[in-house]
Amino acid sequence: MDSAELKDRVRELRGEGRSPKEIARALKVAPSIVAPLVRELAAEAGPVEPEVVGCWMNVGWSAGLAVDPARGWVDEAPDAGAGGMVCVLVARRHTWDKMTVCGYLADVYCLGVKNTIGPDVLDERDLRRFREYFFGDYTGWQEVPIELAQHLVFGSVDYARTLGFEPHEDFEPVAHLLGEWQGPSAITFGRDGRPFYVQGPHDDPGKVLRILQRKLTPDDFDYVTDDSITA
Repeated sequence: MDSAELKDRVRELRGEGRSPKEIARALKVAPSIVAPLVRELAAEAGPVEPEVVGCWMNVGWSAGLAVDPARGWVDEAPDAGAGGMVCVLVARRHTWDKMTVCGYLADVYCLGVKNTIGPDVLDERDLRRFREYFFGDYTGWQEVPIELAQHLVFGSVDYARTLGFEPHEDFEPVAHLLGEWQGPSAITFGRDGRPFYVQGPHDDPGKVLRILQRKLTPDDFDYVTDDSITA
């Protein structure tokens, strides 16, 4: 298909709530071809943002972070043991009975956004089920203002970039669902202000540590990897 037909198909599938990866698979093209079209379509849609129906974050999100008290953002269970991994779920109005829902996983101590889920178009019942699944590894979740979600997610990306890390490739096409944000963040990232890397199941810890060592001295950051635990 030509470029105009491809763009029309991306628009159609995006309207069904398909993620960029799902669109690429459906059209049998590379994600790198779909992502710019998704951004272009988002820009064409104009600055009007769909209504925020709900925004949620796992309790314990603030552990190890410094948050500007003037914002009035409250962590309902700061000792819940989130360990620097924060999940954010945003739902915006899609139609009168459905919502566009997207989730973000942010390493607020080091790597920034590690993954995204969605966007998916869900009704109220499916949203409740998805929310249970999305926060299944945490003690619980709380409803938060979209501004807090913006400061935490975008702020973690900015912080990670100072250390040499870019967000997950799926983040940019879905970042707009968080809304406009100019920064700087009202949150100080890192564990107690220091970069702290904890190896995840899909990480390349050697690569992460090499990047940190290019930016920082060994005394400027902390880390836990499988090798360091067994050493």
